[in-house]
Amino acid sequence: MPLMQYSPFASLQNLARQRDAREPCELCGAGLSSAHQHLIEPATRKLLCACEACALLFDSPTRTNYKRVPRRLRQLTRFQITDGEWDSLAIPIGVAFFFQSSPQNATVVIYPSPAGATESHLSFESWRDIAERNSALARMEPDVEGLLVNRLGLPRAAAEYYIAPIDRCYELVGTLRAHWRGLSGGAAVWERVGRFFEQLRSQAALEPTHA
Repeated sequence: MPLMQYSPFASLQNLARQRDAREPCELCGAGLSSAHQHLIEPATRKLLCACEACALLFDSPTRTNYKRVPRRLRQLTRFQITDGEWDSLAIPIGVAFFFQSSPQNATVVIYPSPAGATESHLSFESWRDIAERNSALARMEPDVEGLLVNRLGLPRAAAEYYIAPIDRCYELVGTLRAHWRGLSGGAAVWERVGRFFEQLRSQAALEPTHA
């Protein structure tokens, strides 16, 4: 799997900070609430803050430069992946997210490392075998939803798998990048990651991954 350093962090860092309630819509300039909408530009993966009216303009299958990021969040309660399959993905840490990139026509995985967030393209065979047993992955919307994985607690705690809006996935990556210290990340960053997944757990709807 070819690796590259993941670079468009300006949007991620904005998401990791507390937002001004009067932050402007990046399309029309209208003031935004803290719970506003996001758009993404798939070609660059740049996230934009948008008001409800502007976001609705991109809430259709019509091809545009931007896509509206959905707000649904689902925890997959019966996700099936073996330890061997996870190891075959060559992800050296237990937290990562996967999404289908339309511009690259590939499944992409992003995970943290001492050098920053790292991006890798999965082989078709690796992803196909996992996707065939987990039907929820076929229902993920390209570019705007990702499979967010938390295996940090193994073997003491169960692994967690979510279909999450892509802005929430990037929020986690931005938090990791902002607070990572040294080779292992440091205690502070893993405490923040723990709080992030606690919040996700409390907000997510439960969904089995296969019929």
